[in-house]
Order: sequence, then C-alpha cells, then structure tokens
Amino acid sequence: MGLNIPLILQRCRRFSAFLLAGSLLAACAGNPDSSGINDPFEPTNRKIHAFNKGVDRAFLGPTSKGYGGVVPEPVQRVVGNVANTLDLPGDIVNNVLQLRLADAGQNTLRLATNLTFGIGGLFDFSSAIGLEGKPTDFGETLHVWGVGEGPYVELPLIGPSTVRDTIGMAVDIAFDPVNAILPEDEATAALVVSFLSRLGDRDRFSETVDSILYDSADSYAQARLLYLQNRRFELGQEGGTTGAAGATDDGFIDPYEDPYAE
Repeated sequence: MGLNIPLILQRCRRFSAFLLAGSLLAACAGNPDSSGINDPFEPTNRKIHAFNKGVDRAFLGPTSKGYGGVVPEPVQRVVGNVANTLDLPGDIVNNVLQLRLADAGQNTLRLATNLTFGIGGLFDFSSAIGLEGKPTDFGETLHVWGVGEGPYVELPLIGPSTVRDTIGMAVDIAFDPVNAILPEDEATAALVVSFLSRLGDRDRFSETVDSILYDSADSYAQARLLYLQNRRFELGQEGGTTGAAGATDDGFIDPYEDPYAE
C-alpha cells in the first residue's frame, strides 16, 4: 500500500496547530502597560520587524510593483474576487463557532451567489447587489470565547499579530475547509491566488505601507500601534491604545484605506 503523502502532511499540519495552540494559550496571560500595549517580547519582535522590512524592501515591495505594473487592474480585481470567495467557507465556520448564525447565513448566501452568478467567484456579484460579507477568523472566535489577546508579536514574513491571533491563524490554516475539500492541485492553485491577491494589496496600498515602514521615525512602534488599535476596533473592544501624549484614542485608523474610494 502506497503512502498518502498529502493526507500525512495534512494531519501533521493539524497536529502542529494543536501543539502551537497548546503552547501559546498560556502566554495569553499578562497585562498591558499604561499605553494599552503588552509587548514583553519587544527586543525579539524588533529583530523580526527588521527582517520583515528587509524582505519587503528586497522582494515583496518590488515584486508587488512589478505585479501591479504588468497585470491589468481588471485581472487583479478578478484575482481578489476569487481570493475573497475562497475565504468565505472559513468565515462561515467561524461564524457558526461564534454563534453568529445570521452572519453565517449571509456569508453562505454570498458564497452561493458568487459561485453561481459570479461565475465561480470571478466576479463579486453579491457586493453588486448589496450583499456584503462578514469576514472573520479563528482569532475572533477565541475572542468571543473570552480568550485574551495576549502579548503582541511580530511574525516572520507575516507581520504584526498577537498570541491569540497567531493561534487563530494557525488553526485557520490547518483546518481551512477549502484545503479539505479541493484536490491537491486545486488547493495549491488556491494558495497561489491568495498570494497574488496579497501582492495586489501591497501594490495598491504601497504609498501608505511605505509611509509606515520607511518614513516613520519608529516603524516598529507605528506598525504595532496601528495593528492593535485596528484589531481591537474590529473586535468591538472598548477603548483603544494610548498615544504618545497619553490620550486614549478610541477611533479607527485604517492604514489600508482604498485611496481610490470616493
């Protein structure tokens, strides 16, 4: 009997997610300082941030500009639509785990609409008729279950996160319904589509991202502040992080706001 390599890899990935969750959940303890920031790993985080900046400067930034310059905008939009449609099954699962059944129903209807009238997700027909998505992730599911965000961390090649969101990301990847349903080749193609979509985002928001990474006096502190503030806003948490002047900022600053939106 031959070895089922994809199945073995999938089980190893799931087991790794359990190990990561078990080892990191304990780290969700700890209190933020007076600025609302819990960053006991700052020295290590700053080294990872410097590494990520180097990767962005040498590879991700130039590659995204090349992608944006070569691939026509309508094609980039189609890639983004497909990537968003591929995210919907995971959103639905997390909606159900959060007991937000109305959101699960809306995302299910959105998925069905885009797969049919949107020709397999090539077009975002559901948004065109006013059926907006309810994006979520397992990090939010943990928040709903009462798990604290834990210390701030910066992940290699990924960027700002928290311990809770890192666990959530690992679980989302390991148990992605799309990977479980699609054959191996199609699952790989879905991963490529997701990567190209991220490249398109990096190019579209390059002015803002470059400002944070290369024009800030302290790009690490700036990225950390924006991530924590915006993530807490997404989760509906009261309050925000505190600025340098000591005043609490409850507002939402979207560093990736579409510059072409009216």
